[in-house]
Amino acid sequence: MSNWKQEMNKPTFKEEQFLWQQGLQHIAGVDEVGRGCFAGPVVAAAVILPQSFTSTEVNDSKKLSAQKREELSEIIKQNALAYSIAEISVAVINEVGIGKATQQAFVNAIGNLKIKPDHILIDAFYIENLSRHNQKPIVHGDGLSISIAAASIIAKVYRDELMQKLHEQYTHYDFFTNKGYGTKKHREAIRQFGLSDLHRTSFNLTKFIL
Repeated sequence: MSNWKQEMNKPTFKEEQFLWQQGLQHIAGVDEVGRGCFAGPVVAAAVILPQSFTSTEVNDSKKLSAQKREELSEIIKQNALAYSIAEISVAVINEVGIGKATQQAFVNAIGNLKIKPDHILIDAFYIENLSRHNQKPIVHGDGLSISIAAASIIAKVYRDELMQKLHEQYTHYDFFTNKGYGTKKHREAIRQFGLSDLHRTSFNLTKFIL
C-alpha cells in the first residue's frame, strides 16, 4: 500500500473539526478494551485533545505494535487537555454482565475527566445515562476519529500492562501473551486447570473445559 493510501486510512480530526467550528471546545473521544476477553477487567478511556494536537501515527490501537502503542500513549497523555481511565472488575462483570459493565466503564471514564466535555465521540455505541444530544457513536470510530483512537491506545496500554502483571499470579493461563483473550493456548489451559477467579463466569466458558 502506498504512503498516500496509508495516510487516507488513518483517523482524522474531521468529526472534531465539525464540532469545533460550532463553538464546542472540549471534545472527548471514548473507547473500551477487553470487552470480548475470557478473563480480566474491561477498561475504558476518555481523552480530550487540544485543537493543536498533531500526529501522523495515532491509529486504531489494534493496528499498532505494542511498542508503538506505548510510545503514543505517553505522547497522548502528555499533550491531552484531560484524560481518564476506568476499570470495571471481573466481579462486577460476573454480577451484571459485560454489557452493563462496559457502560459503567464509559460513564466512569467520562465522569472522571478533569474537564467536562462539550461533546463525546464514542466508538460504535451510545453511552447510556448520558444525553444523546451531547454524544455521537461512530461505527469503527477508532479508525476514523483521532480522539477515539487516542482513547483506544491509552486504554489498551493500561489493560495490557495490568494483565501482564496478573500473569505472575495466574501463570497457567499465559495472560502475559494473550491478555485474557480466548487464544488456543488459553482455551487449552481452561480445559486443564479449570476457571480461575479472574475468569468471567458470566460468559459461557464451561464449553472450553468439557
